[in-house]
This record gives sequence, C-alpha cells and structure tokens, in this order.
Amino acid sequence: MTFNFESGEVLLFNKPYRWTSFDLVRNITSLIKKYVLIKPKVGHAGTLDPLATGLMIICTGSMTKQIYKYQDMPKVYTGKLKLGETTPSYDKETQVDCTFDINDITENDILSAASKFIGEIEQVPPIFSAVKKEGKRSYDLARRGQKPELESRKVMIYDFKIIEISIPFVSFEVKCSKGTYIRTLVNDFGKALNNGAFLVELERTTIGDFSLKDCMTPDQFAERLKTESAQK
Repeated sequence: MTFNFESGEVLLFNKPYRWTSFDLVRNITSLIKKYVLIKPKVGHAGTLDPLATGLMIICTGSMTKQIYKYQDMPKVYTGKLKLGETTPSYDKETQVDCTFDINDITENDILSAASKFIGEIEQVPPIFSAVKKEGKRSYDLARRGQKPELESRKVMIYDFKIIEISIPFVSFEVKCSKGTYIRTLVNDFGKALNNGAFLVELERTTIGDFSLKDCMTPDQFAERLKTESAQK
C-alpha cells in the first residue's frame, strides 16, 4: 500500500534508544521530504524519554488533528528497576546520588509495595522532565543545578505486575493512563520499601490496541520509501 502523507497517515515506530521523541519526528519528516518531495505536517502522540524504547505513534497530514485521541489511550510499559540506589533523574541519565541497604528486602515486600500503586495515585513529575515551570522546561533548569518545585498530578495505574525479581533488579509491567511518569513510579516504589530505586530499562509495548509488534524502525521506513520512490 502506498503512503499518502498529506491526506494523513498513522505510522507505528519503535523509537531507538537515546533518540528523543523530536529526533524521531525530525527523522521521519526528513525521509518523507527526501523520497516523496513534500513536507507534510508530522507529529507524535506521546513522548518517550531518550533512554526508553518502544512504540510511538506518528501522525501526518490531516491525521495530526486526531493525535489527542491516541494520547488519551491507556499505555503498557515493560521495564527494569534497580533497588538500593537513586539518581536525580530517576533513571540512568544522571549519576547515583544515594545508596541504601537492601539486605532486608524480601520478594513479599516487593509484591506488596507494587500493589499499593494500583488505582488513582498522585505523582510529582521528575525535575528532569519536559514539564514547564514559569515558561521554562524543567530539565533545562535541573541541568543548571536548580530544583524546580513541580505540582503533583493524578494518574491512573490500571495494573502493576512484578515479572521477575533478581535483587537488586526487578522487572515489571505497568498499564497506565496518559501523563504517567514511569520514572516517578519507580522512585516512589523505592520509597514505599523505605529504600530507593531507579529505572534502568523501559519499553512501551502498547498504546490502546496498537502494538509494538506492528512497528517499523526508522531504517525500515526509509527502505520502504526508497522502494516506493524507485517504482514511480
């Protein structure tokens, strides 16, 4: 099937590790411009952190008007956290700033802590996030050594499954509403254990009925455009 980017396409991508969400949008826009010789409107339906991978929905043309619908859909993530340490960014972007004794943590403690987060909860976004504070991105302030005070928000955790426990590492799966910060969830999870934790791996696997298994990589998209261009 030939793409029609101006009329509107909904494209599923597996965002590469260390790419920002904007990097992906910029790459897709550049590829369309190169092979189709047009520059349609392109946008994404939900940010992923640079250190996360997985499903991103990219809309083009008239379908960018529908982005809000995809943003509102529940999302599922799989990930891995490390107990006994915290970082200012709640993930591997920054260095460990505190360490904790984890010798007394049991599997039952971990399972019990996870169950406390199911339902509507309050979250404070990480200071290393794109949330704006007085017109400036919080991560810009944090990288300059400031600690902006961000307001809490209500989010819904539909499920928080512990998949594997190999202390200090815990693998998990979370189904949640839009606006949920998995990094904050992991940080709060560590606090619930009277300990610390930070996120070491994260992948988004579904958005609504859209699945990671149906995604393209940017390279696969480029090859498809190249092939379609050669056939014209």
